[in-house]
Amino acid sequence: MRSNLFRRSRPSAALVSDPNLAVLQTDEGSVVTSLPPSGSGAPGGGLLHLPLRRRLVAFGFLLIAEFFYGWAWNTVDVLRPLFRASLGLTLTQAGSAYSAQGAGALIGAISIGQLADKLGKRNMLVVVMAGYGALLLAGTLVHSYVGLLLQRFVLGLFLGGSFPVVVGIYVELFRPTLRGKLASAINATFSLAIITLGLCFGHLGHHDWRTLLWIGGLPPLLLAVLAYIAIPSAERSYKSGSGKLPLAELFTPALRRQTLLLASMTGLNFFAYQAFSGWLTTYLLNTRHLPKDVVGHLVAAQFAGNILGGFFWGGLSDRFGRRSGAIGFFITAAAIVAYLTVPADQWLLLGIGSLYGFALSASVIWGPWLAELYPPHLKSTASSIFNWGRLVSFFSPILTGQIAEHFGMQAGMLVSSLIFAVAAFIWLSLPETMRRHA
Repeated sequence: MRSNLFRRSRPSAALVSDPNLAVLQTDEGSVVTSLPPSGSGAPGGGLLHLPLRRRLVAFGFLLIAEFFYGWAWNTVDVLRPLFRASLGLTLTQAGSAYSAQGAGALIGAISIGQLADKLGKRNMLVVVMAGYGALLLAGTLVHSYVGLLLQRFVLGLFLGGSFPVVVGIYVELFRPTLRGKLASAINATFSLAIITLGLCFGHLGHHDWRTLLWIGGLPPLLLAVLAYIAIPSAERSYKSGSGKLPLAELFTPALRRQTLLLASMTGLNFFAYQAFSGWLTTYLLNTRHLPKDVVGHLVAAQFAGNILGGFFWGGLSDRFGRRSGAIGFFITAAAIVAYLTVPADQWLLLGIGSLYGFALSASVIWGPWLAELYPPHLKSTASSIFNWGRLVSFFSPILTGQIAEHFGMQAGMLVSSLIFAVAAFIWLSLPETMRRHA
């Protein structure tokens, strides 16, 4: 073994490390590992100098914000058969509500992510919570297809900004070797929101579906201002090395290929997710002809698996690296084929759906991973790449809706299996940011 095995070196341009990461030279090449946490006065030290209790309170508030973000986002899928019937929409029209929301999310992710890096993540957290709470409530006033598209687009602006802001905050609160587990907790809260929404769908679906918008929209609107108490303000201890906009820095020659591959991977993920999960309640109700309460339980089971899987994949990524989760996407692809081809047995669908949710949560690490792949002053902007993929997913409900109308819902949803597999191969081709463990 060479004597420079653990010699720190300057990160290569293709892999700009987190301030709490160092590049190690090995016989296999450069890999990145965690450094001891920086003190408050160290460049890029973030919020690690704060007492643990203070940081846990802040993270707890982020979990509350994530719950209502998850509720607001997923109403476009879970409530799709209800607002479709209420507004008299075709399958394609109902699916385009997601496209409108996704378009808003893309713009929101890019703009709010940059504003968070420039104006402060805590300030933007207040804005996005109040925004998606108010816009979800605005959905109760929608009585036309055009009104639905407009409401979902503006709602998406605030929803798209939530992920980069939340990730940008918690990666400064805790060291890299804990971030996979933190991302798992965020993922679990998001899934818990969908489980709760699914159960409410089963029990309240016979009433006015707009009640579910009130339940999810009012709390974040009222709680937003508490972010100024719960979330500490991070002092800027690092500066950009250029006068470029944060977004432009992601496309410098050294980072352009990495950025484009990440955007492609997230795009395929969102496209595939919409092709399967976006039509799930519609498929179970209209193709499998299952009752609403059973459908609600199947949705809940899928995201119960997602919660368990999130902790598994998050812990795995902290130990074996961020790319280890690609295995989950291969399992996801296989589970989709099984789900759409087995008999309509409630317990069989429940088991396969739980496996699908378990494997799908492998992407839980993407938030911290994106922040680690770029310089510290770009944490929120880099994390917003997660939502750039929605540009590709805009077309998923429309294209799969067309396939479903001509060849059946099963055919439209099967497309997602192949796309998840392609996304997994791209994942494996991207840089690693954690030390490899034997």
